[in-house]
Formats: sequence, structure tokens, C-alpha cells
Amino acid sequence: MQILVRALLGVVALAVVATTIIFILENQQPVSLAFLGWSAPQFSLAVPIILALLVGMLIGPVLSWAMGLRKKRKVGAL
Repeated sequence: MQILVRALLGVVALAVVATTIIFILENQQPVSLAFLGWSAPQFSLAVPIILALLVGMLIGPVLSWAMGLRKKRKVGAL
């Protein structure tokens, strides 16, 4: 059973890597981002999209953890 789970995880990981590589190769158009008067140099379109994805993947668990702590404190105070 453990071998099957490892194989499945390997297949999923390979699919994610392949999809990411295809996404990067398909989005080579240069774009320049501007935010609050700050202008970034031109990057491939894939760079800001992948950075936004990674930032979201970091912020989501942190917010979830913070909400869990808040809930535990609230329950502990009762």
C-alpha cells in the first residue's frame, strides 16, 4: 500500500513539474509591472504569476495557523 501511495505522489509531482514547465515555456512574453509609482523591469509573464502563486501558498497556511491559534485561545478562555 505504501508503495502505491509513493508512486501516486511521484506521478502527481511529475504532473505538477511538467505543467509548470509548459506554463513557463508558453508565457515568454515580456511584461512590466507598475505598482504605486514603482515600475519593475520587464520579466517573462510567467515570473510574476508564479511569484504570486508562491506568495499565496505561503500566506494561506500562515493565516490558517493564526486563525487556529485565535480559536484555541478563545476556547481556552471559556
